[in-house]
Amino acid sequence: MATALLTVLVTVLAACGGSAAGEGGAGAGPIPATNPYGSDVAAEGTPKDGGVLVLGTDREAVSFDPTVQNTNNAAFAVYDSLMKLAPDGSAQPLLAKGMATTDNGRTWRLELREGVRFSDGTPLNADAVIVNTRRHVEKVRSAAHSFATQIETMTALDPLTVQFTLKAPLGDFPVLFAQNQYSGTLGLIVSPAALAKYGDDIGSNPVGAGPFVLKSWTRDSKMVLARNPTYWQPGLPHLDGLEFRPLSDTNSRQASIQNGDVDLAFGAYNQELVAALDNPNLQVFYGPGNSGEFLIFNMTKPPFDDRNMREAIVRAINLQALSASQYNNRIVPADSLFDAQSPFHTDAASKEWPAFDLEKAKQLVADYRASGKNPDFTFKTSNSRPPYAEFVQAQIEALGIKVDVQMYDLAQYSASVVQSGDFQLSTNVASVDYPYPGVRRLFGTGGSTNFGKYSDPQVDALLADAASTTDDDARARAYQQVELIVNKDIPVAWTSRVYLATIAEKEVKGIDRYQSRDLFLARTWLDR
Repeated sequence: MATALLTVLVTVLAACGGSAAGEGGAGAGPIPATNPYGSDVAAEGTPKDGGVLVLGTDREAVSFDPTVQNTNNAAFAVYDSLMKLAPDGSAQPLLAKGMATTDNGRTWRLELREGVRFSDGTPLNADAVIVNTRRHVEKVRSAAHSFATQIETMTALDPLTVQFTLKAPLGDFPVLFAQNQYSGTLGLIVSPAALAKYGDDIGSNPVGAGPFVLKSWTRDSKMVLARNPTYWQPGLPHLDGLEFRPLSDTNSRQASIQNGDVDLAFGAYNQELVAALDNPNLQVFYGPGNSGEFLIFNMTKPPFDDRNMREAIVRAINLQALSASQYNNRIVPADSLFDAQSPFHTDAASKEWPAFDLEKAKQLVADYRASGKNPDFTFKTSNSRPPYAEFVQAQIEALGIKVDVQMYDLAQYSASVVQSGDFQLSTNVASVDYPYPGVRRLFGTGGSTNFGKYSDPQVDALLADAASTTDDDARARAYQQVELIVNKDIPVAWTSRVYLATIAEKEVKGIDRYQSRDLFLARTWLDR
């Protein structure tokens, strides 16, 4: 796993909590889902054309190159995507006209729309898709490399049709053309002419078929995009342009949206979300999604190679106290892989999850000591969030366990601790829009974000079944079983869902988003 990926994950965790209890929180209890997929377009009236939307991001983009893994909030604006995830998790056409299998998931045909051109005037055709997909095959560090290497052959049947023959059936193959750049996607298509012209500099000189084109980019200051006059959807985009401003400091970003210095903010943390919900001049788009924040147990090292010790830690952490201490009393607690509203969740999994029970936790620790083993351990995390580490330490030391807390700067933590597996207990965040391939990465043997080295043959088999089938009911049953087994095995200690929100001024209309915050901006407009 690339260090850049780890840094993103750890950075999110570093501030997913927020200010002390009582700051910005007229409401109480878990934050509910609020317009998680965007605006109610029918209620917003007739769109207006014109204007520049100013967006505040929580980090600077690294690159527009789809083979470079990073969170680039402008990527969809420049490229669009061949396919797009619907709220039900299905991959629906966007740049592509459609995608279908001819033999239950082994062979897939991607049909492109006629007349779509990149902003440099060259056609988006079958050859362009093949050129771009081949780049992910060749670039091992691409987040989509493992997906692309599942393709056995690619053939242009005609200028607008690509046939993919896979090494094995994969019912979720279209999803791979709908993901964001960070997750790894085959759906962001760069002009082959631009690839030939710019080579390794394509990341700073993107040419796509999306609603906007990059005009200027002063890194760590401002990125400016202008309306693409040859965009394939008539009458769109509505906006004349976009201006992205990186605001990595949470307080500065929060102040910018509260004061109207930006029109829209890519909120990431509890304190931003709580404050925005309490401000009548702002609108919030948020869904807790699946997976979330959790502690990682290293399954290969004592004491957490023992399931009872993992259970003891879960039972020792009082989520109500965590909410009051770190989450403005508005924590969205997690007790399973999937959110309660997900079709992949079952109550059986939640019932299997150990409840807070300090006395039971103490007994488990006593039993471990009685077997002649030492329950003391080192807890390693980043230095971005000391109060969280101190809270966890205090909760666990109440069991009579000595916890040595070691904190590192983000770069060192990512590379030397999590990536290398040099920890007993650590922290992580993983938001999952759709189970494939995120769950396989988290809990599949050898998964790229399976830092605790969890391995279960039944889970691996169920993940393979879920990915390969084209039967929605069979897929749901497989993921339900994965969730149940994981909750029984306790490879991680769930604490909270994530807080990836879109926060906007009331005048911003036509919000179309993933729960991971990625936006499709062709239909966004300003009511001014």
